[in-house]
Amino acid sequence: MTQAENWIEQLPQAVLDYLDGRRLEEVECIVSDMPGISRGKAMPAAKFARSDNMFLPDSLYYQTITGGWADFGSEERFTDPDMVLTPDFSTVTAAPWAADTTIQIIHNVDDQQGKPVPFAPRNVLKSVVAQYAELGLKAVVAPELEFYLVEPNIDPNQPVEPPFGRSGRRVAKSQGYSMSAVDEFGPIIDDIYDFAEFQGFEIDTIIHEGGAGQIEINLPHGDPVSLADQVFYFKRLIREAALRHNCYATFMAKPMEEQPGSAMHIHHSIADIKTGRNIFSEDDGSESQAFLHFIAGLQNHLPSAIAVLAPYVNSYRRYVPDFSAPINLEWARDNRTTGLRIPISPPEARRVENRLAGMDCNPYLGIAASLACGLIGLKEAKLPRDEFKGNAYVNDEELPLSMREALMKFEESSALESVLGTEFCKVYAAVKWSEQDEYLQVISPWEREHLLTNV
Repeated sequence: MTQAENWIEQLPQAVLDYLDGRRLEEVECIVSDMPGISRGKAMPAAKFARSDNMFLPDSLYYQTITGGWADFGSEERFTDPDMVLTPDFSTVTAAPWAADTTIQIIHNVDDQQGKPVPFAPRNVLKSVVAQYAELGLKAVVAPELEFYLVEPNIDPNQPVEPPFGRSGRRVAKSQGYSMSAVDEFGPIIDDIYDFAEFQGFEIDTIIHEGGAGQIEINLPHGDPVSLADQVFYFKRLIREAALRHNCYATFMAKPMEEQPGSAMHIHHSIADIKTGRNIFSEDDGSESQAFLHFIAGLQNHLPSAIAVLAPYVNSYRRYVPDFSAPINLEWARDNRTTGLRIPISPPEARRVENRLAGMDCNPYLGIAASLACGLIGLKEAKLPRDEFKGNAYVNDEELPLSMREALMKFEESSALESVLGTEFCKVYAAVKWSEQDEYLQVISPWEREHLLTNV
């Protein structure tokens, strides 16, 4: 059976609404690579309808952020074997910025024997979610997306600059929660809303964060894979909206000096599949032992997962005191200086917010790694340290503060490997070590300025 026979019937309602009165011209068949970049093929809609599946080489997942290749795998890997991609029609969305009427479809990624490719990021997250399901549990997450709108930067040697708003003035920092600061980017925000509506996405809130031109978008809670799909789509959506107004949107963890970094805070709760009850709360509304075990899992195993949550050398520039980023693994109720925050909520919505993940992480992998640490905690059934009181920014010795240190901890963790999968961990580490080596070959402006004639 070809897709032509029934694929239109499987499209979500938002896509059908978008196509109403339009002739579909192009289909983008996409997957997330290791950094979280959209990869795939575009084809005429008529050809897509005649297709049964699509192929891409598995070397797609060995590519570094610079376009290099990690040296990993057996001789078989060097033959660049094809993976089999099949469309997941639940993920179909419009691409409303495209000149032609276009839709996007995230594809499932299997090997030629029909088994999920274990190092494909979306498959890694699916596997973690399945491990919760094996225990009768359903993971629920809600991500927060922070990013900067900046002036176009076409010369990498020049620093990134905040943009000019509609007032004609360059935007200033320290405008947290300012509605006037949001209004400075009204046309871009309007396009983000419009694109999201066309794509069938719900935005919970949009706020201005503390940095100059820094915006935060909060998404409603839900299924981890579905929410990761949305973050994956949102990054492209936001970039396209910004480009319409001669502006860049960047998800770098730390794009500008003297400005806060950008995070992807992840809220977690865990439900019992049979009853739907949030296992973080007892029947009387009090905090459960499972709640404490989950926190302990994050405290004990997040150091090994930081290489996934902070995936680039730039990521570690975010972990500095007094720039609104956590530098610790403490937990506390309603305390934003801790890495693990317990927001104010009724018992049925009790959740743990992991504030360590950077917005530069692959959303599938960031959510998978965070949930993996919590799952290990539920199985180990250990208790966390006592709740932290006061300013936790003074405690900054728990996290790896360089990519090298983070990768060493990542490779040493058998517990994390057991949840994320051995093959994924090997491929991920190989890619990141390659990026680390590439970075060490670059001489920075700081070195030229201070060392060239002084040492």
